[in-house]
Order: sequence, then C-alpha cells, then structure tokens
Amino acid sequence: MSTDDKPFFDDPHAALREIAQNPAAYAHYLADFNRVVLDMQAKLEILQREARVHCRGTRVEGDKMGQAFLRSFPVEKSLNDVLKNLRSVTSGLEKSAHKRHAHDEKVKEVKKSRKENVQLKARENAPTLQAAPENLGQQSAQSPNPRYGGPMSIYNLDRRESA
Repeated sequence: MSTDDKPFFDDPHAALREIAQNPAAYAHYLADFNRVVLDMQAKLEILQREARVHCRGTRVEGDKMGQAFLRSFPVEKSLNDVLKNLRSVTSGLEKSAHKRHAHDEKVKEVKKSRKENVQLKARENAPTLQAAPENLGQQSAQSPNPRYGGPMSIYNLDRRESA
C-alpha cells in the first residue's frame, strides 16, 4: 500500500477539532473565511452594478417607459438577496469569533469563582480559634451564669460599674 492511498489524518475532522479548542486559531480560521466572503461580496457588488446598467439599458423595439426596468428587476433582486445573505454571513463570522473568545473568558471566570467559593466554604466550615478571655475569674465572680457575663445596657449596671 502506498502513502498516496492513506489520508493525511486518520480522522478527517482532527484539524478542525484542534482549531475549535484554541480560541486564537478559531478566530484566525474564521478570519480567513471572512476574507473570502468579503472578496466575494465586493466582486458581486461590481457584478450587480454592471448587470443593472446592462439590463436596464437593454431596450426592445416598442418598449414603453419603465418596461426595461421591470424586466431587470428580478435579476437585481436575486443579486441583492445574495449580497444581503453574504453581509449576514460576515457579521455572523465576526460574532462567532467574539463569542468563542468570550466563552474562554467565561470559563476562566467560572473556574476562579468556584475556587474562591471552595475556599470560602472551607473557611466557614473550619472552626475558628477564639482567644480565651483574660479576666475569666472576674466575670464568673460577678454573674452566676457564665453565658450572660455582664450587663446588657447602662440601666442594668446596679452600681457595680460606672458608665
């Protein structure tokens, strides 16, 4: 078996798969298509102008005013439709390249935010070390219940402490 019979890639879509995975290569590939479509569009615009001039200028003996225009209208309309579709293709290619880049940025943001959320949850779940109160003996002497250590307002001082 000669090498001419073997395909260049085992998988015919491998090259496009590589391009789809890299946003810069994706944008470059779509830019190539965009150049081709823009070139086609420019040539079709020239063709449209020339066809319009020729078709509107073609008169048949006995034509009334506007009959040449009415005969040329279907030709002009078909080229206008093609040009309209080409314009939408170019805008779609540009949009697709931007959306592909935005997708990668979004993925990076999601990874970062999830990592931060994991860190926050780890901090919330981890017991925090609290310093022991310095004057533990005084608090227990003042109140019989250690949960309610001191007065809650200045009206509950009972002449023990001054405001």
